[in-house]
Amino acid sequence: MPLFVLPFPAIDPVLIQVGPFALRWYALAYIVGILLAWRYMRRLVLNDTLWNGLKRPTPLDIDDFVLWGTVGIIVGGRIGYVLVYNPGYYLAHPMEIFAVWTGGMSFHGGFTGTVIAMILFAWKRGLSIWTLFDLAGCAAPIGLFFGRIANFINGELWGRVTDVPWAIVFPTGGPEPRHPSQLYEAALEGILLFLAMRLLSHRFKLLQRPGFIAGAFAFGYGLTRSFSELYRVPDAQIGYLGGFMTMGILLSVPMMLAGLIAMIWAARRHKGAA
Repeated sequence: MPLFVLPFPAIDPVLIQVGPFALRWYALAYIVGILLAWRYMRRLVLNDTLWNGLKRPTPLDIDDFVLWGTVGIIVGGRIGYVLVYNPGYYLAHPMEIFAVWTGGMSFHGGFTGTVIAMILFAWKRGLSIWTLFDLAGCAAPIGLFFGRIANFINGELWGRVTDVPWAIVFPTGGPEPRHPSQLYEAALEGILLFLAMRLLSHRFKLLQRPGFIAGAFAFGYGLTRSFSELYRVPDAQIGYLGGFMTMGILLSVPMMLAGLIAMIWAARRHKGAA
């Protein structure tokens, strides 16, 4: 037992409740994350210095895509969680599949749903799918940051038992002090990854190489998520795979490989066109 343990902040998961209507921090995090990501994508397409004349979506395209992307995030995230992380429970309680406000979203499922939404939207509008992927990669860390903060407020997805000075005893995690792994993920998947994508888009102007930033985001997320998994307790109904592997790492490895391939392809394609 460490000498100092930080108390878990007593934050009500429900921010506002009026009669039967309740606004939860979890839902607010998704709303704020999506709105800020939308505004950021608009700013990117309006910044001519980032594109060097390359054709990109218009601000109106970004406005229209918000609904498509939101549906992809929510539907894909929920389906991914239901099918991968807890199929037995939802098979026994099918109506709870729709209770997304209680938590239970998979990033990898949301990522897949958003990719499908982007492909359909780009095809419908005649846009470059890789450029749309790049824009989403620049903005996605914003939503990831707020989502992980919401996980922390909910007291879910906590970390492994530890004796570090910043350990926290979570209300649902037993009496042992644990890593605040949600905050690790907010810092790595949110802040660090956003700064990395910002560097690639603004300093190195890599939006001019369609596909590179999308690949960098996929690789960077897989890397930071896998690192965070070393401090996070896997879902109880799944546990460790093969004694040490977690589902989060298993799903992140293909993302890293796909991201690496996309970066190499984008770099070679640009070199060949130069």
